Amino acid sequence: MASTGFLPSSLERFLEVTTDREQTIAGNMANVDTPGYKTKDINFKQALSQASDDSGLQLTPVVSEVSGLLERPDGNNVNLDRESTLLAQSQLQFQMGTQLVKAQFHQLLSAINGGN
Repeated sequence: MASTGFLPSSLERFLEVTTDREQTIAGNMANVDTPGYKTKDINFKQALSQASDDSGLQLTPVVSEVSGLLERPDGNNVNLDRESTLLAQSQLQFQMGTQLVKAQFHQLLSAINGGN
């Protein structure tokens, strides 16, 4: 996502990391019946820390397999309860981010209108 110039880059990066994690979780859920599929995740705190780095580099969050999950006989270890919980958490984080975006635009509009 390219910088809009209106939002702090850290807020944009927060939304990007949240979106990447939601896509990873959705991919896990879509592969619940795929034999041998291993659950993947993004370490949210680490990805956010990397995204907050002021180096200007666009880093792609590292998606890695999750270890320690119960594996079914077909080799798949996706747990829909776990994924649903993580998806709900991620959606709440994204919702919080969009509320912060809304607040930023409200401040901008207020400044344009002279504080009225």
